[in-house]
Amino acid sequence: MRIPPLGPKRRLTAASWRMWLVLGGVAAVLALSALAAGGPPRATLSYSQFLARVGAGSVRAVSITPAGQVTGRLAGGQQFATSIPVALDDRSLAGRLAAHHVQVTAAAGPPSWSGLLGLLPLLLIGGLLYAGFRVARQQAGGLGRLGGQGAVTRARARILEAERPATRFTDVAGYPMVKTEITEVVDYLRHPGRYQQAGARGPRGVLMAGPPGTGKTLLARAVAGEAHVPFLSVSGSSFVEMFVGVGAARVRDLFEQARTRAPAIVFIDEIDALGARRDGGYAGLTGNDEREQTLNQLLAEMDGFEQSDGVVVLAATNRPDALDPALRRPGRFDREIVVPLPNRAEREAILATHARGKQLASGTDLDQAAAATPGFSGADLANLVNEAALIAVRDGRLSLTAADFTQARDRVVLGTRPSAPLAPGELATVAVHEAGHALVAALSPHADPVSRVSVLGAGQALGLTEMLPTDDRRLYGERYLTETLAVRLGGRAAERLVQGEASTGAADDLASATDLATQMVCQFGLSDPIGPVSYTGQGALAGQPGQPRHSGHTQRLIDEEIARLLRRAEDRARELLTQHRAALTQLVAALLDQETITGDQVRALIKDTALTGASQVSPS
Repeated sequence: MRIPPLGPKRRLTAASWRMWLVLGGVAAVLALSALAAGGPPRATLSYSQFLARVGAGSVRAVSITPAGQVTGRLAGGQQFATSIPVALDDRSLAGRLAAHHVQVTAAAGPPSWSGLLGLLPLLLIGGLLYAGFRVARQQAGGLGRLGGQGAVTRARARILEAERPATRFTDVAGYPMVKTEITEVVDYLRHPGRYQQAGARGPRGVLMAGPPGTGKTLLARAVAGEAHVPFLSVSGSSFVEMFVGVGAARVRDLFEQARTRAPAIVFIDEIDALGARRDGGYAGLTGNDEREQTLNQLLAEMDGFEQSDGVVVLAATNRPDALDPALRRPGRFDREIVVPLPNRAEREAILATHARGKQLASGTDLDQAAAATPGFSGADLANLVNEAALIAVRDGRLSLTAADFTQARDRVVLGTRPSAPLAPGELATVAVHEAGHALVAALSPHADPVSRVSVLGAGQALGLTEMLPTDDRRLYGERYLTETLAVRLGGRAAERLVQGEASTGAADDLASATDLATQMVCQFGLSDPIGPVSYTGQGALAGQPGQPRHSGHTQRLIDEEIARLLRRAEDRARELLTQHRAALTQLVAALLDQETITGDQVRALIKDTALTGASQVSPS
């Protein structure tokens, strides 16, 4: 009968060797300590006590080493130990011992266990350092059974072969032009003959740029799902290492893997971690920097393969301006695809995609949720749907309502509501402040319409005036910007009009209004004294990064213009509130009573007061 083997032999790893080395060292320390402490207990005597015992005749035998170490036995059989001071050079000791009939023997001395114990920790540390350096050399230099490639120098690419993931272009809502560009790359790799017959040359590289969360990585996963070619996915940060030359070796290994699997797609996510500028403007790179050597190797590799190799590089970044110009030039990245924030229709499609598998209550309109989320990215919308589902579960429901999406939006944008309520005096101030915002916005024809006003705080905000644009804007006129300034200062103007003083609650309004006024003066050229000049660039004339382009006199004019725009906006807000003082009073009362009112209610209130002539009441 043949007994099957118990299992394959296990090779001891470097960690196992270090563990056994430490255990062996501990065992050696314990053994040496036991040897050093072996034998019967001994009393330690000073040299003076030793001489006194000899004079008293209580010492029976001694053993003396050449180093002056003395061990012996007293009259009662007790062992003792002492040492002879070498500096005394006591030549009378032998006579004293002989006079008192002490048996004297010479000894070579016991092993110096204490010296070995002192050296043992150093030996252990040295052994551990040697084992660690040996493992590091094996990984970096490819020693052992690594096939000539070290684990450190291998590209950490996730390779997706013909078995593609489940993500498809149909799973990516919106972005039809972006998907058309990417689909063309995939089609070129799958049918290169058609393009070659027409004399067309496929792109070597495609760079996807856009804000965070817009779906660049999701599009890359869809490419992997649609393509019938290998897909090598790697992050740009995985090339940056402490050891010089490792990143360049990983780039070489990545492209070698792509060539052996051609036709193939190489996807580099967050390429700005790898391809940052080399002029010191972003990363402060120098000629011997590891990242610069890695970037140089990437540039050489993207120049080194031809169209016949069948390799296309697909990259994604949030900061295209931070990339080195040599990397962005045609021949390396032939196309740059901008993946912007989704518009209203695309936001609705994205919400519908993330709402799959979830129950929506009757009357829940995703178009309203899309209209209420301007500036949201795809990742923000996914988080919004998840927060709405959490709110429904928290309330004991399985279906999502429109109120869930509204509450989820407030939680995502503003944060959670504070646990402690406002004092009555503070609540009145918040009501006046928010009523001022809402009334000025409703009376400004070019401003965004009011959607909701509330005195229920959330996050750092004590109240809320929600204004939602009817359409996604890309261009903003001067009248829109001027009225937006008045709306942002409407809360402060209402406080000064009703309560006679402003509060600290207008701090955020002042900051946002100042930023907008600064853009109007320095970037949009909407100031006559300054003129049509842009002062946003830095160092364009001086030639040095960070050095201002304008003089101190120009800066003073800019500051004066910003202050003038803000004063004019506050005066305009105060004028509107004074003319509609009755509407302001009724709006404050409605907020204190109902806490939250809609934009339709605000407009109806203004219309009612105008019809009754209440808006003609003189200010107090």
